[in-house]
Amino acid sequence: MDRAEHPKPQFERENWRNLNGVWQFEIDDARSGEARGLYETGKALSGTINVPFCPESALSGVGHKDFMAAVWYKRTVTIGADELKGRAILHFGAVDYLAAVYVNGEKAGTHKGGYVSFSMDVTSLLHEGENEIAVYAEDDVRSRVIPSGKQSEKYASYGCMYTRTTGIWQTVWMEFVPESYILSARYLTDIHAGVLTLTAKVRGEGTLKAEAFWNGDKVGEAAAETTGDAVTLTVPLSETHLWELGKGGLYDLILSFGEDRVKSYFGLREVGIADGKFVFNGRVVFQRLVLDQGFYPDGIYTAPSDKELEADVDRSMAMGFNGARLHEKVFEERFLYHADRKGYMVWAEYPNWGLDESLPDAIYGLLPEWISEIERDTNHPAIIGWCPLNETRMIDKNPEFYKSFLRLVYHATKAMDPTRPVIDSSGGAHVETDIFDVHDYDQNPETFRASYARVLSDGVIDGRYFLKDKQQYAAGQPFFMSEYGGTRWAPGEEGWGYGNAPKTPEEVVARIKGLTDALLDNPAVLGYCYTQLTDVEQEKNGLYTYDRRAKFDPAIISPILSRKSVIED
Repeated sequence: MDRAEHPKPQFERENWRNLNGVWQFEIDDARSGEARGLYETGKALSGTINVPFCPESALSGVGHKDFMAAVWYKRTVTIGADELKGRAILHFGAVDYLAAVYVNGEKAGTHKGGYVSFSMDVTSLLHEGENEIAVYAEDDVRSRVIPSGKQSEKYASYGCMYTRTTGIWQTVWMEFVPESYILSARYLTDIHAGVLTLTAKVRGEGTLKAEAFWNGDKVGEAAAETTGDAVTLTVPLSETHLWELGKGGLYDLILSFGEDRVKSYFGLREVGIADGKFVFNGRVVFQRLVLDQGFYPDGIYTAPSDKELEADVDRSMAMGFNGARLHEKVFEERFLYHADRKGYMVWAEYPNWGLDESLPDAIYGLLPEWISEIERDTNHPAIIGWCPLNETRMIDKNPEFYKSFLRLVYHATKAMDPTRPVIDSSGGAHVETDIFDVHDYDQNPETFRASYARVLSDGVIDGRYFLKDKQQYAAGQPFFMSEYGGTRWAPGEEGWGYGNAPKTPEEVVARIKGLTDALLDNPAVLGYCYTQLTDVEQEKNGLYTYDRRAKFDPAIISPILSRKSVIED
């Protein structure tokens, strides 16, 4: 079975079943499947697919790259009598975009949003023996109220728009839990007091217990009774070990509630902005990030294996980066798990492209799922900032609504998580933001350096960044070069990159060094994000090819990108 690993390493139970593998499958361009009764038990679909890979991908076994208005999936699951003694929860890592789930011919529920996980209690619809699960998914990347990220709205890929993803694209699994069980838990850590505070949502009454471990030794525990839906615990830690960049450092955590037992983990770390600089665990750290779009040639949105998710972190760190912008996509939790383990910091984004922010209904296409994304991933220490929007373009169409839209999303994000910085719209028209960031693909190191020479002295920016005339930089604001570079290097291949392509590998390296030195030498810059980790289809500006072969020796690139900046302690 492909992708057989547990999809939620930070909330893992022993009694679970992976439902990836071969499912029945059928394309439903007329969206008539429900009327034709495709959800009915025993009604076979016309083909098969390898879940969790999208039908556009080679790994799915389908490889259908044209538009699909809707798709259907089916499979049977054998359920034992013991598994029906408690509750059966059906989970989906992600289904793009609007999903309806049927169990034994009965509708179990629906979900809107193509990027975050959802689950359904299907206990009442199951019986001992063979059970049939059917999933319907419809998607329309051409709709201006549906976020679609970098999925192409044209027949073929072009520019920085790539192959589409339809339907199931992350793991499907089932959990069997007691009648009283833990629904979720949120962690807050204090590095100064050495404590973990957690708030858990539970179903039923009982005692919630939390036990923390470091290298197998118990270093803290706490318990509390609850008769309601939520309970809060404070766990003092007898040993304080900080989560560190490049090293990680995670506490194991066991949560128990009656017969329910959840295996989890957390990291002790603190992030913030002070005096225009990024402060990590009390010291100034320069963010050396890479743009990671999370596309794979054989799986599209889905990595072919868990090892490849981990390897992308390793590839980035080998080139000298200490983190990434997870760009225009909500990454799966297994990626965040590897980032947590390795001490690799990331900015979490939402795939807002495809959405017209000037439309009144746009907020409903973004905010509910963005809130769900924060709820799902807030416990990951690797996430050091939130960025709900990227290069928003609609300020001219409806400027007052646009400003209200960005303010609402910014404040909702801060309300959900006041512990991390938020960028309202990366490289777009800022309205309210914790960090002023720009995107600049100038390929000339001299003019690039000159464009930002006066940021600290008098708040003047001369760069050719996105929507320059719509952005008002205020002197003293934290300043982040969140996209630069993008130099094309793919001799003999079709494709594009920013500016004129260099003629030799040595010229590429010199350009990367000149552009990066301009940022490392600038006391106004708190960090950079280089475009990009890998090529993606026709976009040929990665440090690695699309199939993950290094274009340049990391031993040459890493010293350039990891050189100490003038602002670091």
